[in-house]
Amino acid sequence: MLSLLVVASSLATTRADSAEPAPIRVVIWDERQPEQKQAYDTFLGNEIAARLSGRPGIEVRSVALDDAEQGLAPEILDWAEVIVWWSHRRNHDVPVEKARQIVERVRAGRTMYVGLHSAHWARPFTELMDERAREDVRRQFADVPEGKLVITEVPGLRKVPARDARFTPATDVAKKPDGTVAVTLHLPGCIFPRFRNDGKPSTVKVLAGDHPLAAGLPAEFTLPQTEMYDEPYHVPEPDALVAEETWEAGERFRSVMAWRVGAGKVVYIRPGHETFPVWKNDHMLRLLENAIRWQRR
Repeated sequence: MLSLLVVASSLATTRADSAEPAPIRVVIWDERQPEQKQAYDTFLGNEIAARLSGRPGIEVRSVALDDAEQGLAPEILDWAEVIVWWSHRRNHDVPVEKARQIVERVRAGRTMYVGLHSAHWARPFTELMDERAREDVRRQFADVPEGKLVITEVPGLRKVPARDARFTPATDVAKKPDGTVAVTLHLPGCIFPRFRNDGKPSTVKVLAGDHPLAAGLPAEFTLPQTEMYDEPYHVPEPDALVAEETWEAGERFRSVMAWRVGAGKVVYIRPGHETFPVWKNDHMLRLLENAIRWQRR
């Protein structure tokens, strides 16, 4: 009898070990601009969702800004392991408290955030970049005794900067006679000095081929049509710079970057524009799939 119980237990363990893992739960959040219809039959977010839904091990929901609670109801946020975000003109229609709920989920490692293209000014992304800037300052001054570090924040400017404007995030530091270290933290603007939406092609070059985001990508590929953004991009130094883009006119951009914020992951993927079919490109879809699967690594 004992041997039969051992065999039964072994078989149950084997079946449990061989069971397929639950699919990664992905929410595609889209502002759903009318202009997207120039490149996509049923909005950009729905296009991405349809193309990802056929990939094994991924479960996708497509939501929109005009859905109930801006598509960010608690049951949606609690369900999502990964949030992929496209926004452009209506960033301020997302309440700050909703953005901060996403930040807290990322910081706890419950959710990964992937910002696409014009989502550089999306409220969740700017809040996450602010939080990373705060973490960087706390690490920089970790040796200052408790109670002696005073940090004052200056909000990031939400306007296009001059090319020679002071890069943000930035810090001004004053050390006082009593040992207090006063730091003024200029939060990141999450913006860049130039853009051009004439649809000229770009070349995407992979710089970190061993990073999980680059799995299966060629060393270099061309996007026939995309908007141009030009450096410097005012964001905290990334933990990984996976790919950069260049244009024939000489512009360049750090186009695939990743950060840790708290226990969670944040990815920014730059290529795109609402009127160009960038998200029908197989390499871009592979890049996004890699980002999604990275959540469980």
